Amino acid sequence: MKRFSRYFISLIIISIMIYFGLSYKLHLEKEASTNYIILPLIRFSFAFPIIIGILLRLPKLIFEIKEKKQWTFDWIKIVVIALPALFIAVSPFLTYTFIGEYFYFANELIVSQSTLLITIGGLIFGYVLLDSLVKDHELKTDSLVNKEKTIL
Repeated sequence: MKRFSRYFISLIIISIMIYFGLSYKLHLEKEASTNYIILPLIRFSFAFPIIIGILLRLPKLIFEIKEKKQWTFDWIKIVVIALPALFIAVSPFLTYTFIGEYFYFANELIVSQSTLLITIGGLIFGYVLLDSLVKDHELKTDSLVNKEKTIL
């Protein structure tokens, strides 16, 4: 029953955050359509999915933190999964910087108005950011399993 209530409370908090976030995004879209300042909308469009991705992983991380063990950071997961996802999530914002003219992919995302890819990239980055925090023995166990597979 304790686990059920923990998941239920997490679901309610995440649902409330999504509701208010989408309401705020609608407000920013209305503001952008009236005064033609689109930068706040683009900032919010890449930051909000990252926050939701973090919130999706947070309940499990809190449960894991209660165990007293050594923690480490899985850099491979960050480099292989999170950084490309972050690039996809931030690419429309990069078009408004001095390096934006070099990102043809980002310009295509803005022109096609494909916000789904940007949202998925932000969710993946936020989730993997917290998921890359692992207990030290889990990482060593994983590397030992990989060594045994290469020997056989």
